[in-house]
Formats: sequence, C-alpha cells, structure tokens
Amino acid sequence: MILRGTISLLVAAMASVMVAAAAEQAAVVVEAPDSPVKIGKATVLTVAGDPPVVLYSATNQTSDDLEQFTVEVFIFDAKGFLKTQQIAPGRRTLEAKTTKYSTIILDGGPVDPAGSIVIGVNGAQKVGSPDMSWSAALRPTAEKAVPQKKP
Repeated sequence: MILRGTISLLVAAMASVMVAAAAEQAAVVVEAPDSPVKIGKATVLTVAGDPPVVLYSATNQTSDDLEQFTVEVFIFDAKGFLKTQQIAPGRRTLEAKTTKYSTIILDGGPVDPAGSIVIGVNGAQKVGSPDMSWSAALRPTAEKAVPQKKP
C-alpha cells in the first residue's frame, strides 16, 4: 500500500513538472465574416521534445446544432513567411449557442518560437446535412494577420 501511494505521488509530481515546463504562446485568431463558429482564446502549449498543441474554445453562434466543424492552422516563421498549414476536425456535435474546448496537435514539423501561429474555423456542417453547410478560405486573412518582415 505504501509503494502504491509513493508511485502515485511520483506520477503526480512528474505530471506537474511537465505542465510547469510547458511554454505558452497566444495564437492569433482569424475569422471569416459569416463564420457560424467563433474561436475564443487560443493558446499554443509546447513541451520540449513533443509537438506543440493548440488549446482553443469554440462557440456555435447559430441556432442550429452543428454535426462538426473544422479548423485551419497556419504556421509562420519569424519573418512572417508561411511554413505550413494544417486542417483538422474540431469537435463533433457543437450544440446551438454552446461553447466547447478542443485541441489540435501541430504535426507539421518544429515551430519557430519567434514565429506566429494563426487559427480559424474554415468549415461547419449542420446536423442532418450530408455536406459541409459552410466553408471559408482563410489563408489570405491569416497572411494579413502576420505581415512579412523585411530582411
């Protein structure tokens, strides 16, 4: 019994060290004018040796339940040049006027800490709809949000 308690304390201590060692960086949030889902605060969490994770809140701004929505993340280097972009599903079933939290793992390679990460909703599907009910092209908006720096 003492050994089990000691192991539990050791695991808890290691988890708290990992969380304490995580670096946080705010992500830039972009939005299409008619987006049915609004991303609130988005934070990039980075732990040495692991891929960065973006934690974000998503609010359904409509009166309709959404079957799913997708987010697009753009990763820029320190000079403002787009290095990679990634699209992934957000949450399944985002009820009308509710907020849920979700994450996206950035697996497109290392992220420059001096660079910028931009996130936005690029698609949504209403419950019962066979296809995406709404979609948007976010790249131009993301590029405007992170201007290129002259050498």
